[in-house]
Amino acid sequence: MAEEVLGQSVSRLDIRTKVLGSRRYPQDFNMPGQLYAKVVWSQYPHARVKKIDTSAAEATPGVVKVITYRDVPLNQYGIHTPDQTVLVPEGGKVRWLGDRIAIVVAETEAIAEEASRKVRVEYEPLPVVTDPREAMKPGSPLVHEEKGTNILHHIKIRRGDVERAFEEADVIVEGYYITPHVEHVYLQPEAGIGYIDEEGRITVIAAAQWPHDDLHQISHFLQIPMEKLREIVPAVGGAFGGREDMYIQHLLALCAYVVRRPVKMVFTREETMMRTGKRHPFYIRHKWAARKDGKLLAAEAELISDAGAYASTSIPVLNNAASFALGPYVWPNVKVDAYTVHTNNAVTMAMRGFGSTQAAFAYEVQMDKLAEALGMDPVELRMKNLVEDGSPTITGAPFPPGVGIRETLRQAALAAGWREENGRWIKPEIPQPAEPHRRRGIGVACAFKNVGYSFGFDDKTTARVTLSLDESGEITGALIKVGASEVGEGVHTALAQIAAHTLGIPLKKVRVALVDTARVPNAGSSSASRHVYISGNAVKAACELALKKREEILKAETGETTIEVEYTYRGRIERPTTPYHPETGECFPHISYGWGTQIALVEVDTETGKVDVLKIWAAHDVGKAINPEMIIGQIGGGIHMGIGYALMEHFIHENGYPRTRRLSEYSIPTVLDMPPEIVPIIVEVPDPAGPYGAKGVGEMTTLPTAPAIINAIHDAVGIWVDELPATEEKVYKLLKKASS
Repeated sequence: MAEEVLGQSVSRLDIRTKVLGSRRYPQDFNMPGQLYAKVVWSQYPHARVKKIDTSAAEATPGVVKVITYRDVPLNQYGIHTPDQTVLVPEGGKVRWLGDRIAIVVAETEAIAEEASRKVRVEYEPLPVVTDPREAMKPGSPLVHEEKGTNILHHIKIRRGDVERAFEEADVIVEGYYITPHVEHVYLQPEAGIGYIDEEGRITVIAAAQWPHDDLHQISHFLQIPMEKLREIVPAVGGAFGGREDMYIQHLLALCAYVVRRPVKMVFTREETMMRTGKRHPFYIRHKWAARKDGKLLAAEAELISDAGAYASTSIPVLNNAASFALGPYVWPNVKVDAYTVHTNNAVTMAMRGFGSTQAAFAYEVQMDKLAEALGMDPVELRMKNLVEDGSPTITGAPFPPGVGIRETLRQAALAAGWREENGRWIKPEIPQPAEPHRRRGIGVACAFKNVGYSFGFDDKTTARVTLSLDESGEITGALIKVGASEVGEGVHTALAQIAAHTLGIPLKKVRVALVDTARVPNAGSSSASRHVYISGNAVKAACELALKKREEILKAETGETTIEVEYTYRGRIERPTTPYHPETGECFPHISYGWGTQIALVEVDTETGKVDVLKIWAAHDVGKAINPEMIIGQIGGGIHMGIGYALMEHFIHENGYPRTRRLSEYSIPTVLDMPPEIVPIIVEVPDPAGPYGAKGVGEMTTLPTAPAIINAIHDAVGIWVDELPATEEKVYKLLKKASS
């Protein structure tokens, strides 16, 4: 019997080549005779393009082609809605600084850069709208005139009798919360190469989260069958949702299609910062009602998100945000209105948490405000209202088995020093520094998020397993082919562990093929914390099918030494999800959930407003820990992003123009900003539908961090920071305002 690998902290399959520097990233690929491409970007956030003159660029020695809208067979694309042009045409509009006018292809990168500056574009500037709250109003400049409104989508959730519950409430608490645009800041800017492969397929090598969907979009605008296209995903230098949309893949495909030679393109950091999508800003209003014993009665919430210039994934993000708007708590009466609205700001898109990050900040700070109004311990108030197996979601559906939120709160609170006495929770006394201007406080936050795609989307993964057998029928090797992009989260290692455990063979006998759409089947996106659950189920089932076929071969004594099987796992097999009812919001929203609680200890310098995070306890329910060390890594990485979200990260626009143009103008946490101590707590409350009980964890580790820190700041100095980030200047001003 092979040594058990499930639940063990085995080394990641890709770690050696990455440490040694031999693993290649997209910018490391070069081909004989390759050309170089540079984009001509929009110079206005909103303008009519009257004329495009490429003559001077085309006359530049070394320029092979200046590609414009005339070279695009069907000039539309988009991950959710095809509302973007690949290249803006004459007579068309630019709607943000990330719109593209042309692509210059030349013999060298320097020539392409020089010639790109020679493309002359005549614009007619148009009025700009940058605040989604203003963009909703009648008479606001329209980003898409044909829609007649800037409101891209509106969700309504209605349950119970909210007005009566407010009349009967003992306590009512209101709050208004604002979150900013946030940049993904992955290490590797967009880069890649497009070419025609040996079978005549237009091929792209690039970093991507869902290569098969990229090809779906490319097939649409090039009007070429999918089988004539190919995408290869080598090592990826981070993603965090930022590579779910296409920012370079389609441009490389277009270049190869037009010039029929290899074309390389590498964005500068400034291009990545200024011309790619960001996390959605949200404006969230809460009004909550409760009894004096702490039982929640009713909630009203309004969420408005800035969709930016195009749809991208703003509707699915809003779907998520609305479903998580009121936290992991039981609410008998609910009224939620959620909107996503077009502006001329950056396109907003997937980023770690996918709408639930913004929601968690608002509902957990609101929960602490309610605890203060009730004179109740914040852990105790949460414990009274947390959901359990079978509790209703705010859309009316029961939570499926495996709800682990209560256990994460219990373990985190006990680890951080809370005491439970006769059902009451008592907060620890926090020793204060000797310096009177330094104050310490502790804050708690719970959060939850979906695992897998939701609201009726057919979430599926196809896995192909090839077993090699010796003459006796013993398995000598297993090759797993699954199109799951490895974007740094360790998915290939986790899937290999599931395969090895299921097959009963050592991990060293399992290989996971690199992602090449010509060779591996579609596994969906590396997003929604879904691969361990959805792709893990597919790999597990395919391995079980292979074992069954092996037994048949051994019984029949055919002497076969190779077995290949394929299995498609669909999340809706176990739990079919449904879309929102247009009037009530009633639905079965999500397949599965991940749960987490974090507690932050902070120190605030009241003379400067500086906040130091001293310690974080992080308890996360993963169902079954496939690889504990990788989960601890996810916890550390998630907390890092959460600290940035809480205290410093803010991508700034001014009248539609990015003012955050380079890394030196965008603050992210360094090692000096991280807490000296992080206490990871892995909780295992199995989901019976997950592979060996496993759930997702990748995004959940970011959700509670910011609200835990904000609640700790309030505990330390008594101020509420309702708008992120809690910069030194903002905290200082709030302290001054409070003291006056």
